[in-house]
Order: sequence, then structure tokens, then C-alpha cells
Amino acid sequence: MSDDQRSTSSASSPGPGEASVPEGLVSAVVHLVDTGPVLLGAYTIAELTAVDAIVDFLEARPSDDELAEAVRSLAARQLLLAGSSSDEVEVRGDLGIAVAFQQRARKVLDARTTGTEPGEPWRILLLPQPERICLMVRIDALGVHQIGLYKLDEGLRALTDWLPRGSSTDIDPSMDADAVLTGSERSALVTVTEYTAQGSAETAGTSTDLILARNDGRLHLLSRDPEDRDRLVPIPAGGRDGVRDRLEDLLAV
Repeated sequence: MSDDQRSTSSASSPGPGEASVPEGLVSAVVHLVDTGPVLLGAYTIAELTAVDAIVDFLEARPSDDELAEAVRSLAARQLLLAGSSSDEVEVRGDLGIAVAFQQRARKVLDARTTGTEPGEPWRILLLPQPERICLMVRIDALGVHQIGLYKLDEGLRALTDWLPRGSSTDIDPSMDADAVLTGSERSALVTVTEYTAQGSAETAGTSTDLILARNDGRLHLLSRDPEDRDRLVPIPAGGRDGVRDRLEDLLAV
């Protein structure tokens, strides 16, 4: 696939801040994902902020100096070009694909875990697409964002393997959720948020949390009490594939 085929740029037809997607890009990339994962490279938070990619799901905004350096770096790699007017830019190559598919998504799964080992991501974002593929972003301790497109089943499998695992536990209504989390060997917070987009700006809507904690080799699943959102209550793990099935239900693509 050529750079021209993979590029995205703002244009007069989309709304402000939106990416204009070349005709045939989405179908061509979906076809590629059907044959295997499509890796879209690694980027810093400053580089992603410079092109408005997934920044509404990240906490820290880089300084102006960091953004300026990111723009220079992207331009030097010919991933960012000036558009036809002063308020337009063209995002090319694999980064352009990432921007296009991020703007198509309407849900994001945000998973953060503790107890990771060197070389592991500490946070994963998964943005499902209507074609049952997903954009996955792995974020490591150095702030490097590894981005790729995967079949949704493959993305969910990889995410489940990364999350805390252990033998299932029976529900104990008297369980102290705080004590389980404090004493856990590895824990994770998974939040699925629906959002709407106006151009490149996302507005968060309803969200659902799932908490996983491995304690003494046993896996505990917790969710927020519908009547008291500050209170965590245990829920069934559901057997070997229970976590993966819960994640797919939350995404409901």
C-alpha cells in the first residue's frame, strides 16, 4: 500500500478538525487486517497530540516546546505536511491510518494494571470498529505508544492474557474489596466509555468499570454498585473465558 493510499488529511468537506479519508482506505485496511495484524508504529504522546490522535484519552498535555519538537520530528519523517491552507495539515502514512480509525470509533476500552514487569505495557487502549476489528494502543513506562490494528477477537485475546489471571473464586458478599485490592499481586481497572466526536474532539458519555485483582493466586472480579457508585461489589468470574466474554459484552460491537 503506498503512502498516498495510506494518508489522511483535513479538507473542506469534513467538519473542523476532522480527517478526510481517501476513498477506499478503510476497506483496504480492513482487508489487510483480515490477513493479520497491521502494525502502525510507535509514537510519543507529543507526536500524537500534534495530530490530535487519542489525546482525549490521555492525562498529560505536552509542553509547547515538546509539541514543537514533535512537529519537527513528524515533518522530518514526512508524516506531517502542510495542507492547502494555513489551518490544515496532512497526516500521512501509518500515523494517518491511526488517526482515521480513531475518529471512526465510538467506544474506547481503557485498561490500566499494576504489578507489570519490565517490557510490559502498563496501559492498553482498545477502540473497536464496526467491522469487528480494533485499534489497539499499548503504552509503556517510557510513554511510548505502540499502535496496531487487529481483529477484535485477537485484540480481546491479547488484552485478556495481559490482565490479571487466576483461579475463579466464589462470590463472598462480606468480602472487603479494599483489602483485596490492597493485598493483590496484580490488579487492573478496565473502563469502557461511549463517546461522540465533533471533529477531533471527543465528548465522553456513559462509562462502565470492571476491576480485576489476583490475590493468593485467585482472581476476583469487582464492579461498581449501581445504587452506590463509590462502592465495589464482587461479581462472578464466569470460568475460563469469563473475563474475555465480559469484555466483549462491555464493548457490544
